[in-house]
Amino acid sequence: MDPVIIVGAGPVGLSLALALARQEVPSVVLDEGPGKDEQRAARTVVLREDTAALTERLTGTPLAEAGLCWAGWRSMRRKQVTRTVAFGAAGAQPQRMGGYGTAESGSGPADVSGVAGGPAPLHIAQHVLTGALREAIAAEPLAELAAESRLDSIEQEPSGITAHARGPRDTWWRGSYLVGSDGPRSTVRKLLGIRFPGRTGVERHAVAALRTELPWEGEALLHRMPPWRTSGPSGGEVAARPLPDGVWRLDWLLPPGKDLVTPELIVTLVRETLAGWNGGTTPAYDLLDTGVHTVHHRLARRWRVGRVFLAGDAAHLLGALGTQGLDEGLRDVDNLAWKLASAWHHGPHEALLDSYQAERRAVVAARLRAADQALPLLRSGKGLRSYVPGAARGHDALLADGHLGRGALGAPGTYAGSPLMPAPGESAVPVETEPGAPVVDVRVTAEDGSFVRLRDRLGRGSLLVVLVAPGTGVWERKHWVSAGIMPRLAAAVTALPHPAELLVAESYPGAPAHTVLLVRPDGRLVTALSGVRPADLYAAAEATLGGPAKAQAPAGAGRG
Repeated sequence: MDPVIIVGAGPVGLSLALALARQEVPSVVLDEGPGKDEQRAARTVVLREDTAALTERLTGTPLAEAGLCWAGWRSMRRKQVTRTVAFGAAGAQPQRMGGYGTAESGSGPADVSGVAGGPAPLHIAQHVLTGALREAIAAEPLAELAAESRLDSIEQEPSGITAHARGPRDTWWRGSYLVGSDGPRSTVRKLLGIRFPGRTGVERHAVAALRTELPWEGEALLHRMPPWRTSGPSGGEVAARPLPDGVWRLDWLLPPGKDLVTPELIVTLVRETLAGWNGGTTPAYDLLDTGVHTVHHRLARRWRVGRVFLAGDAAHLLGALGTQGLDEGLRDVDNLAWKLASAWHHGPHEALLDSYQAERRAVVAARLRAADQALPLLRSGKGLRSYVPGAARGHDALLADGHLGRGALGAPGTYAGSPLMPAPGESAVPVETEPGAPVVDVRVTAEDGSFVRLRDRLGRGSLLVVLVAPGTGVWERKHWVSAGIMPRLAAAVTALPHPAELLVAESYPGAPAHTVLLVRPDGRLVTALSGVRPADLYAAAEATLGGPAKAQAPAGAGRG
């Protein structure tokens, strides 16, 4: 069968190629550029816990070895400081750092509900991330990278797809499916005639990367209303994120408008900000790179037309209030890869392929709505004071959601309304993870008797069946694998309509003993069942694959 054609060699396209290769699906990545990325210190990305783990699985290398910084957030208002979970060097254990009080009164700890807690985000230069992905691609025989290949036409047929790319080789490529991950100005999206409505210039930031020393070593900093800034409530916010080797990325929220951001203006912002954080004295610094980052909010009308799919910035743009578009692009990869792999290996199942748009577009749309609702509250002159008692804490909670990756603004989202969700049965039991949400990364025993993390078994194309069996962790697998309910469960797993791996966990949050969890290849919980119910387990697995397969033509070739 023909490979999957991936248009665009950014982090999303490269990650998709690796995710497909891990499931034994070949791909070719059409890279418009020369096959390498410009090194820009001010062009960085932030990954949450789930997307950072996905990237590490795909590259096969801890990102700590690629050059990164894990950093918790310190949130500062004019005279108030809130500390959150902080990380030092990569791999260090988190420590909680106090509460907050006013600088003038010196009051003691106060309620920081909604601000502290949760794993810290990962901050990394984009060229470092793409470099690690390209290195993994180079060692992967199932993934081909075609540099200097600019797509200019697509032809779909019932049996496959043909794409033409201009460049030194001027090549026609034949593929089974095509995925456009070619950015905001996506050629794939334009060739399909898909509309891309939304808002332009939602936020604009001046950006600088510099080497210096700040009082908060290893901590990301959000200063919401620094007193030295006079540009009004829309121009006050300053963020600082640490990078390796003493480098920091600083972002300044700019007032609305299109005023020119000159090098002189950025130098002024750097000097006044460093002085503000260092008692009025500007420390020595080395300015490495500068830029302007404009945030747009857009959502493609359709994410699938026949054998063509959109992913990443080609399908959606977001980024206001600390949210991260790359996070959603990598979640697109996690969702789409196993569905394409299933179609590639077992034949197309249109309901399963259609579910990519249904699940992912709904989650991103909800995130955009949440940001649009929060923006006027946070950016207006009145702020939250007329809406929420304790306005300062309300500001912190909303901003922390975006920056820390939680809540409506930042959390991975739940596929609660997914067409793949099985109907609730009598044997279903509640656990702390909602159906459609990412599972908790507990330790499990694999079929070979080794102890691994649940997250390490994701992305292989198989369903995961996890039995919660307290006490099994202290005994060798040979003593319990043939005892109790295990033989019956193993037989039920073998009979499922899709390859599945049986794992055993000592415990799972909210799950009583003998609970059986069914988990998708992208780590989303399908259902939790009480005991071994082969018929219910089979029905849930079948629903996860889109229901009983039917002979259908590929989903519509109409325009968006």
